[in-house]
Amino acid sequence: MASKFWGFSLVVYGAQGVEPECLALQDKFGLDINLLLLCAFVGAMHGIALTADDIATARAGVSAWHEDIVKPLRAARRRLKTFALPDARATDAAAQLRTRVKAVELESEYVEQLLLERWAEARLALRPRGAPRDAVAVNVATLFESYAVAEPLAAVTRLIEAALAQTIAQR
Repeated sequence: MASKFWGFSLVVYGAQGVEPECLALQDKFGLDINLLLLCAFVGAMHGIALTADDIATARAGVSAWHEDIVKPLRAARRRLKTFALPDARATDAAAQLRTRVKAVELESEYVEQLLLERWAEARLALRPRGAPRDAVAVNVATLFESYAVAEPLAAVTRLIEAALAQTIAQR
């Protein structure tokens, strides 16, 4: 089944400079990048501003999956990158395993995004629409507040611009 949110996320996350912005927030604050991308998606593509309750509900809806599946896979992939092994054969085998774990980690991110997309479809269908730029800014600020992130919106300038570029591309 096609996912508009997943397609949006792949394009936005792949835009120049977006990945390092997202990873910095993830590593510094534990921010769930899928929630950040959801904020950008519903703001840019639908002009919907999320409330603190929306963020809390969406976050709660994927929390167990994110904590029990996504994060352990990410930790395993990262650890495989730095794990010291005694010989080249074992190192090559570990590199191949890391590639497979990375693919499974990406699949787990896809499942989380499906959960978030279904949440958004159910909860936001009748919401009023506004200006995409304003909605994205509100959504990201609300998400940052829910994580107690004191970073300014400038921390995700490239993500916001890439998300808004998708709004233009869809017209």
